[in-house]
Amino acid sequence: MTGDRADPGLLDRMVGNSLGWLEEMREYFRLPPNTTTDADPNITLKPLGELAQLTQLIAGLHPRPEVRAAADRLFAFAWRETREGELFAELIRGEPFATYPVELYGVFAQSGLRHPAVEELVPTTTGLRGWRVAREHHTRTLGVLNAERRIGLAQHADFDTEFALTGLGLLPEPWALDLKAAYGVTHDVFHLTDWGRDRRRLSPETAGYLRLWLPSWLENWLEEQLWDLVGELLAVAACLPEAPYHPAAWQRLAGAQAADGSVPETGAAPRPADRAEAFVACYHSTLVTAFAGTLARTASDGAEAGPVAGVAAAVAGRTPCESEAAL
Repeated sequence: MTGDRADPGLLDRMVGNSLGWLEEMREYFRLPPNTTTDADPNITLKPLGELAQLTQLIAGLHPRPEVRAAADRLFAFAWRETREGELFAELIRGEPFATYPVELYGVFAQSGLRHPAVEELVPTTTGLRGWRVAREHHTRTLGVLNAERRIGLAQHADFDTEFALTGLGLLPEPWALDLKAAYGVTHDVFHLTDWGRDRRRLSPETAGYLRLWLPSWLENWLEEQLWDLVGELLAVAACLPEAPYHPAAWQRLAGAQAADGSVPETGAAPRPADRAEAFVACYHSTLVTAFAGTLARTASDGAEAGPVAGVAAAVAGRTPCESEAAL
């Protein structure tokens, strides 16, 4: 760690309270019974996939057992919602050129949770010419490549070549970073480091660029009270070698967290009274807060900046039924 020392008590409270709210709101992560290729994945699978992605990491990395247990319950819930992987087989059959079923399945495969039909389908579908076309942008391609790696497939493109073409890989002029580009930079870091598991993937040049400009970016988005992006930038800081801790930013984010554990995407909008609307307004920023707090907490403990077996070791050998029993 460089600069100010982390506050483990603050971070633990923020992560624990975030997970507590997410467990309370778990019903809103449930998939509708008609989740098919005709459904919009951005409002069905996307929230569940984000829940799985981040709780998987928290369950494997956080030093406190009660926090890991809460995250593992949420991760196991997400697996059950996919009908233990059967949903991915249906989505791949219905939309063989789509990448999102493979990206989401990769999260579970990384933890040893696999489905026989998906395992048979993905080597064929990912080899299709239509599947291997360029994605919407290079950042998304990094996510696809990570999914292929997690499942054990041959990667359809060179990761470092794709990263060099991303917003972060090009080291953009820092004063021109708008909202969309800022989110792109954070996800470039997450994909490159496998969501903070391997900070060594950041080159000295990239890490130096981020270390230099993160304080200014944080100040800008703190002023805008965009807590969702503030959380992602704090997660990026925790991905850096000798991760710098930003106490003022963490205190501001803690101040934005409600007593029930939720964190709004922005402090400018009133919280909806309706639970379903409150979920939409808060779920992602609350997840990001738990994720960033876990990475910062791990960095504060002086963890080695190398690959972490984490949840894979905890779940390896566990059957999907055993995961469901953890609910």
